[in-house]
Amino acid sequence: MRSNKITRKHIKSILMRFRTRLFLVTIIITACVRKGETKKQVETAIAHKIDLVAVLDTIWQTEQVPIRKRDSAFREYGDKSDSYKKYQSIYKKNHIINEQKITEILKDGWPRIEEIGEQGNITICNVLQHSSPEIRLKYLPLMRQATKNKQLSPWLLARTEDRIATDRGELQIYGGQIKYYPETNTFDVWPIVDPENVDKRRAEIGLEPMAEYLKNRRFPLEWNLENQIRRTAIFENEKTKNQ
Repeated sequence: MRSNKITRKHIKSILMRFRTRLFLVTIIITACVRKGETKKQVETAIAHKIDLVAVLDTIWQTEQVPIRKRDSAFREYGDKSDSYKKYQSIYKKNHIINEQKITEILKDGWPRIEEIGEQGNITICNVLQHSSPEIRLKYLPLMRQATKNKQLSPWLLARTEDRIATDRGELQIYGGQIKYYPETNTFDVWPIVDPENVDKRRAEIGLEPMAEYLKNRRFPLEWNLENQIRRTAIFENEKTKNQ
């Protein structure tokens, strides 16, 4: 029989979402009162911001849940299994809808951090990460401006910059992109420019060291600096040959 028991973790999650939305409402009210807006304008603004947070929360769930289940199926059964294909199909269908929603949200510019919070920014950036190279390039200037205006955390921009570098077949800067290599049936870090100093660059934008980052991923990896130096050298040699 299926249990209806609500776990402590579930309750904590609900409370955190409620507190986040309450915090956002407080900020909105304060800002609106300072501007001398009418009560109706304040109520309209509050409703819009709460709705935006709710939309982004739905996008996050529908994007991430099938991804987690797909990855779990991959680890247990492989990418040829029915389970893997099922969740990959759900994810792709959801992503098309989510991408359309994000495009609508961004049509008037990047939302303010006071409106959507850090989680909202993470949600938007995750959907863009999963989109085509053309979509990522389209919104890159907007992301750069949002970062400059302190509306977007530098690490989210850095992750996109790394993804675009891999799209172009170039070395990444911060080491955030992991690729699957079918010839060895393994995941590994896409080669990094100057890997000896990657942790220094990551620290400058508030990211943990590579060893810690790789250990805490859905597919944990071991950071081997000597191996990454070698892989970068091979990558650069191959690229020189093909030019």
